Amino acid sequence: MILVNRAVSTASLDNVAWFSRIRTMNRKIHSTVSSSSSKPNSVRIQRPRSEVDSNPGPANGASETLVYTRKKKLKQEKDSLRGLPDIEDFAFKKNTSRSSSKRSTETNITVASTKTAGRPTETNITVTSAKTAGNSPENWVQVLEGIRQMRSSGDAPVDSMGCDKAGSFLPPTERRFVVLLGSLLSSQTKDQVNNAAIHRLHQNGLLTPEAIDKADESTIKELIYPVGFYTRKATYMKKIAKICLERYNGDIPSSLDDLLALPGIGPKMAHLILHIAWNDVQGICVDTHVHRICNRLGWVSRPGTKQKTSTPEETRVALQQWLPKEEWVAINPLLVGFGQTVCTPLRPRCEACSVAKLCPAAFKEASSPSSKLKKSKRSKEL
Repeated sequence: MILVNRAVSTASLDNVAWFSRIRTMNRKIHSTVSSSSSKPNSVRIQRPRSEVDSNPGPANGASETLVYTRKKKLKQEKDSLRGLPDIEDFAFKKNTSRSSSKRSTETNITVASTKTAGRPTETNITVTSAKTAGNSPENWVQVLEGIRQMRSSGDAPVDSMGCDKAGSFLPPTERRFVVLLGSLLSSQTKDQVNNAAIHRLHQNGLLTPEAIDKADESTIKELIYPVGFYTRKATYMKKIAKICLERYNGDIPSSLDDLLALPGIGPKMAHLILHIAWNDVQGICVDTHVHRICNRLGWVSRPGTKQKTSTPEETRVALQQWLPKEEWVAINPLLVGFGQTVCTPLRPRCEACSVAKLCPAAFKEASSPSSKLKKSKRSKEL
């Protein structure tokens, strides 16, 4: 806004001309202020003394013009850095996420490592929860048993095409690498799509680190399409293959920290790979299904609050506080399959869930058209 306070005599033609000059100067100042990003101050335009002497103004002699400008503040948005170094959240910064993940692990887990013969890079880790007796949710045993009964048919995609099925026909060393690849490709990808991508890689002889290292990245990208983030994952596959060849003699890392150091591998994948490839249980594998269902059931919350956890890593830490360790392996495929068939991301089938009466989120999300039709039929029957 530009405010012009003037005291100019209108009796003189010279003063009229002076007024015209002021208007022109105002336009120029307005244009300059609008285009400048620096902080503008009030601008004082002094009428030349010669003009003041020859054309006297009012009795008080006020012949100057004051121009005031107000700066328009520009909104600046800060880029926020967030948590997981997983390919699922590739927008998060790798270094920040790994350090934050490590802090949370160190807070809740005590790790002791020893070197063993036969595995020069292997680290045997004993994990102890810092909180040995967490407050377990009410009726969690009943809920878990109900989900097991619903999952007993084994008809979910994860039951036949999960990462634990990848490369089961291969020798141990080769299978471990395939498990790592399958875990990397699985993020943001349906099991059917992931399984098909692994099959195409197998048909083209690209299931070993040597073959991946020699192959063109464009070829890998074409073979794994349409898995989620296939371009980025093809790059990660090349980097991982080279690391495995140079540091692990063609095998994969056997410790949690070394797995987390691989490109695109976050806590979820690292725990899954560690269990399937090395039969070493260091924590719960929490993917989007486990994260979603645990929050719907009210099993997890942010520390010191009743708010939902915001990331799978927060869910993992909270879940490990109270869930018995003997359930850490089974909980992942159990809830993943449940999330694929019943407790789906959109329009969960609460009407088909036997534990809906124990779920605080039951029937609170938009239901599918079929469930709405069933509800209307029930109401008519009643």
